Amino acid sequence: MVCRSKLHHTLLYVICVILFSYAGAYDPLDPTGNITMKWDIMSWTADGYVAVVTMTNFQMYRHIMSPGWKLGWVWSKKEVIWSMVGAQATEQGDCSKFKGNIPHCCMRNPTVVDLLPGVPYNQQIANCCRGGVVASWGQDPSAAVSSFQISVGLSGTSNKTVKLPKNITLAAPGGGYSCSQVTIVPSSIFLSPDGRRKTQALMTWNITCTYSQLVASRYPRCCVSMSSFYNSTITPCPTCACGCQNKNKCVESAPTIQSIVTPAIDNPILQCTEHMCPIRVHWHVKTNYKDYWRIKMSIINFNYLVNYTQWTLVAQHPNLNNVTQVFSFAYKPLVPYKSMNDTGMFYGLKFFNDVIMEAGPDGNVQSEMILQKDAYTFTLSEGWAFPRKIYFNGEECMMPSPDQYPHLPNSSPANLFPASSRAALLAICLLVLW
Repeated sequence: MVCRSKLHHTLLYVICVILFSYAGAYDPLDPTGNITMKWDIMSWTADGYVAVVTMTNFQMYRHIMSPGWKLGWVWSKKEVIWSMVGAQATEQGDCSKFKGNIPHCCMRNPTVVDLLPGVPYNQQIANCCRGGVVASWGQDPSAAVSSFQISVGLSGTSNKTVKLPKNITLAAPGGGYSCSQVTIVPSSIFLSPDGRRKTQALMTWNITCTYSQLVASRYPRCCVSMSSFYNSTITPCPTCACGCQNKNKCVESAPTIQSIVTPAIDNPILQCTEHMCPIRVHWHVKTNYKDYWRIKMSIINFNYLVNYTQWTLVAQHPNLNNVTQVFSFAYKPLVPYKSMNDTGMFYGLKFFNDVIMEAGPDGNVQSEMILQKDAYTFTLSEGWAFPRKIYFNGEECMMPSPDQYPHLPNSSPANLFPASSRAALLAICLLVLW
C-alpha cells in the first residue's frame, strides 16, 4: 500500500508538472507563436555534412534583443565543427588530437552565437550578423529570421548514418525558452531567384522553441499605473509588483552608480520605487469627446543599465476595434481569434522612438490614441476605459487591483452602502430604539 501511495503521488506530480509547463508556455494573445529552427543539410562531405541552420521568430510581439541569442546542443557522437559562416562557437574546446587542419570547435556541447554587424563579406550568409537580435514577426518579418552555415565532421555521411543533435537550448536576454526534440521533417524546398527552378535540402531537421513567462522569471518585469481626466487620483503600480528582491540594490539616481560592469536584464540596477519594476506603463484617459475619446500611453524605463531596442507594447481593450488614429507609435491590430478584435500592438517608429533609453530624463516614450465610441458599449464607469491586459516586450505586466481603478466622482467607493441598504439599516435602528 505504501508503494502504491508513493506511485500515485509520483504520477500526480509528473502530470501536474507537464500540465503546468504547457499552460505556462501557452499565450492566449499569440496562440501559435514560437521560434522554429530548421537544420537543412545542403551537401555531404568526406566525413560529414554542410548545413544551413535557420531560426525564424513566429512570435507576433516577442523579439530577441541585444546581446542576442545563444544556441546550444549536445552531439550524439564525436562530431566536430570544421567551420562556420555567419556565426561562431563561443569556445573551441580541446582539439589537440588534430594535426594540420584544426576544427573550429571540438566541444561535445557547443554554444553558438551570431556574428556582429560589419564582419567581412566572406564570413557572412543571408540573414546573419545582427548580433543575435531577432525582430518579432508582427513587427518586422524581414528581420525575424537569423541564419548561419555549419560544416560538421566526424559525423554520418548519409541520411541513414547521420545522427541528430540533442538537448537543444535557446538562450536569450530574459530567458524563458524551452525547445523540443530534434525531429526529421520533409526536406525544405528552395526557389531560384528567377522563380523557375526548385531545389531541396538533402535532409531537414526541425526544432520548435516556446516561451514561458513562468520559466523566465518568478516575478513580472513590468507594471501598469492609471489615471483619468475625471479623477485627480493616480492609481500607482502595486507595491513590489515585480518583487522586492532588488530593493537593497536599487539606487536613487544615476550618479550613485559607481562600479557597474555588465548590464543584464536578469540582474538589473533599478531606480528605487515602490513597485521595483524595470518598466512602468501608464494609461491615462485624457479626453472624452462626443463621438470619440482619447488615451495617452507612456512607457518609463527604471533600469539604469538597459536600453530597450525594438520594444513592443500590446494592449487588450474592447474598443481597440475602433482605433481612429495613433500618434508617435506604429500600431498593428492583433487578431488571434477571428471572432474578437480587441488586441493591438504598438511599437516605436524607426530612428525616432524605437529605443527606450536607460533610466533618466530620456528614459521614456509617449503616444496618444483616438478611438471612436460604440454607443452600446462605451462607458467611463466601473473601469471600462482601462485595459484588460498590457504586455511589454512579450511579458504580461502586473495590473492594479480593479477596485483601485480611477472611478467617476458619483461612484466614489466612500459610499459603501446603497440607498436601499441604508433605508433597511435605518428601519432596524428605529425598531431597536422603539
